[in-house]
Amino acid sequence: MNTNALARIAALVGEPARAAMLLALMDGRALTAGELAAAAGITAPTASRHLGLLVEAGLLHLSAQGRHRYHRLASAEVARVLEGFLRLGVAAAAPQRVATGPRDATLRFARTCYDHLAGRLAVAIVDRLVEQRALVLDDDAAQLTARAPAAFQALGFDLGTAATGGRRPACRPCLDWGERRMHLAGRVGVLLCTHCVQQGWLLRQPKSRALVLAPAGAVAFRNWLGVERWTALSAAPARPPFSRMG
Repeated sequence: MNTNALARIAALVGEPARAAMLLALMDGRALTAGELAAAAGITAPTASRHLGLLVEAGLLHLSAQGRHRYHRLASAEVARVLEGFLRLGVAAAAPQRVATGPRDATLRFARTCYDHLAGRLAVAIVDRLVEQRALVLDDDAAQLTARAPAAFQALGFDLGTAATGGRRPACRPCLDWGERRMHLAGRVGVLLCTHCVQQGWLLRQPKSRALVLAPAGAVAFRNWLGVERWTALSAAPARPPFSRMG
């Protein structure tokens, strides 16, 4: 990439309305131009012009289904770039002690980071895997060990072929926006998030990246993480609210 191309991408992301629309897509959903216009607080024609530029630059993917046209982030790489901008924005703030990440307790506890699990729960899962020597982690790489299948099986998750094959890395570290520590991305991170949702342990919320903890999830995570770590994780003031469902 030459300097002009880099400057163009930065300018596209740096415009407030476009930034708002990109961030609205960070939960992995596909949204219409009207929905994105509402998220950015702009008119539909203005949103269409902005979205055209983002699609042309390869930041968004446009697909048609019936009468509707949906926009989504073009790739996980785009999501990682946006997460990076969020972290840089906080780091560049005035030199004072600030609370990092989302203020909402539910978002802090568990949320989607594009297509994988983030938040305090995701960081605790990584800590447990490292403790079990199922995962070797540093700032730049994550490597599953021979202990990984058994560790995930104890959580009811069959690692299967997730650790091998495919163009996307099996797992990689992703710096958590709120905790400023690593959670797990890559194919394993995606499948783990999907597993937790399919089991009904974490419940997706409309128009939100938040994943609400269900009572069954509290039992499953407490048993797997251990009582001491679970108690620390779920302690006030960041106690996760339980869903009334299931």
